[in-house]
Amino acid sequence: MDTRPLLLEVDDLKTYFYLDEGTVRSVDGVSFTIRRGQTLGVVGESGCGKSITARSIMRIVRRPGRIAGGRILLHRVPEGGTATGGRGETLDLAALDGESQLMRQIRGGEIGMVFQEPMTSFSPVHTIGDQISEAIVLHRKVTPAEGRRLTIDMLAKVGMQQPARTVDRYPHQLSGGMRQRAMIAMALSCTPDLLIADEPTTALDVTTEAQILELMRRLQDELGMAIMFITHNLGVVAQMTERVIVMYMGRVVETAEVDDLFYNPKHPYTRALLRSIPKLGSRTVGRATRLESIKGTVPDPYRLPQGCPYHPRCTDAIRGVCDEVVPPVIAVKDGHEVRCHLYGPAVSAVAESDVIPLVM
Repeated sequence: MDTRPLLLEVDDLKTYFYLDEGTVRSVDGVSFTIRRGQTLGVVGESGCGKSITARSIMRIVRRPGRIAGGRILLHRVPEGGTATGGRGETLDLAALDGESQLMRQIRGGEIGMVFQEPMTSFSPVHTIGDQISEAIVLHRKVTPAEGRRLTIDMLAKVGMQQPARTVDRYPHQLSGGMRQRAMIAMALSCTPDLLIADEPTTALDVTTEAQILELMRRLQDELGMAIMFITHNLGVVAQMTERVIVMYMGRVVETAEVDDLFYNPKHPYTRALLRSIPKLGSRTVGRATRLESIKGTVPDPYRLPQGCPYHPRCTDAIRGVCDEVVPPVIAVKDGHEVRCHLYGPAVSAVAESDVIPLVM
């Protein structure tokens, strides 16, 4: 059992987008926790709500989206105290004004974020150094000269070559890997308690990706921060995380320790994701084995199917149960939860002769 102090609790979070065509429930009742120093992986297909969950925590969801319900509890360390000493305070970020001074202090100070594409996150008309030092001066209350010195130190810490020269370069003058390192330097410049990394290696080549992942592991060890690692790459999840949540259509469908998820997956969607991973040496009778794909397509977000949203694609879906009743969250073992009727009372209530698969 993990005894590290709680850092973040997301409880029944709902973030909806109210459009003329209808309401899109991008995040629809998501719950999870992050402990201090822990690495949580968030996986799922594009459009499942991973990034909107992160943006909800940071309170940077753009209109017409807004948090429609739930809580985002941040457990803060008391001033001058430690993570294990003192009571501190607990703030509900969902109840704060996203543009309030307190939320601005938390965003970038106590919670940092690395975005998927740094070229769109950096201002193209300001140098890398100016943008990083601005955050340092704002949150750490130092002089501009001290902010520049700390910026150069942080660029060196993230492995940037010639940091004293790079500090005066513009984003377009850096390679993709260097821009990502600069984004990590900005996110870590105020030594946050939590780093949210939203697909930080998606646009990078495999060599640069390995360097960035190694960099993040090293900095986590040095700074003792927690990481919320959002990705669609299950190989990265296996390499980087301790605990994993799997999302589908705005909901968490499975939560488990990383080893449990890979060796004993419960939800049919999780199993389908794992079957789609390329495996070294996967050849049968001298012929390469075709990768499996998940049947069907992602539902229309304006018209989600009744019952379990995954049931139209699920080979284990049961007629009269999965297509009618929203599945509850079931604890299959300590620390391993799944949102699926296969493990709940609804299936046992159906006569065995009436259990008919929906997808053949």
